[in-house]
Amino acid sequence: METGSDGATSQTTHRARRGGGWSAGLLLVVPTVVAVCRAADTDGVTPVPQLLAFLPWLLLPAGAAALLALLARMRFLVGWAVAVLVVIGWFVRPYDTGLTEEPPGRAVARLAVLTSNVEFGQATAALVETVRREQPDLVFVQECDYACADALESDVPRTDYPYRHVVAGGMASGSAILSRHPLRPAPGVAGALAMPGAVVDVAGRQVALQLAHPLPPVPDAVDDWRRELGLLQEHAAGAKGGPSIVAGDFNAGQDHAAFRDILRAGRLSDSATVVGAARTPSWPADLRRPLGTQIDHVLVSEDFSVRKARFLDLPDTDHRSLLVELELHDVR
Repeated sequence: METGSDGATSQTTHRARRGGGWSAGLLLVVPTVVAVCRAADTDGVTPVPQLLAFLPWLLLPAGAAALLALLARMRFLVGWAVAVLVVIGWFVRPYDTGLTEEPPGRAVARLAVLTSNVEFGQATAALVETVRREQPDLVFVQECDYACADALESDVPRTDYPYRHVVAGGMASGSAILSRHPLRPAPGVAGALAMPGAVVDVAGRQVALQLAHPLPPVPDAVDDWRRELGLLQEHAAGAKGGPSIVAGDFNAGQDHAAFRDILRAGRLSDSATVVGAARTPSWPADLRRPLGTQIDHVLVSEDFSVRKARFLDLPDTDHRSLLVELELHDVR
């Protein structure tokens, strides 16, 4: 009887281990594919671009897989899980693209920059209140519909922001740039959603501005998302060599190759990253932090140093706004 009982127990244990091994393998499939794409510097195909936005959270299934593999005593699966954890852990560490020291040359101006996606204009009133309170020098607004454009005209005094480049549109297609400093419109980036450009005069220096709002990487628009980020990359490369700011809702973050290409092409730095807030989520705003991902950015050229970056909660929008404090340096 004892022998039969031991045999049954052994079979049960074997089945449990085998089941744990299968579960571990299944849990590792998605994190492995995403980790390989991240390491290969590619965004891959759906669902990889969508999952890359939430790369840190893939540590959870990979960690669960490692535990199951240990319990199942399957060395290959343990090694696989550890390798995935190491790769993902390496890439989710805080990173910087180069602007960690103050640029050479004296500071000639301080500049506060606010970017805000007001979700179809719904958060316009909250944005106006924020602008009045924070008084940024430059304001980049995405998803500024016709009502939003009208409200900016009526509720944000021209005496405070005399220089504007507004491209009104329905729902998510409109955008706006407001400035305290002399500004003239410049060719922007073509996209389904308005991405206007401008040149602003700050302390006698001409600073190239570009609002970013490419399409999101929903499954049926990934090619368009990639193409529009590529156009932003071309803009960044063309503006290289002079003061430049690219700000807005990029619908992409630091784990997307297309976003990193923009940084490299223009020798730009992500303001939030420079001050240690690389993983602070900006979307979706209704998720409790640290859940979510950072897709709202202010990118700056080497002419700037970053003093501070704050993410602001505005009601009636699914994005958190980003306010950064910059110093412009004379590096000529």
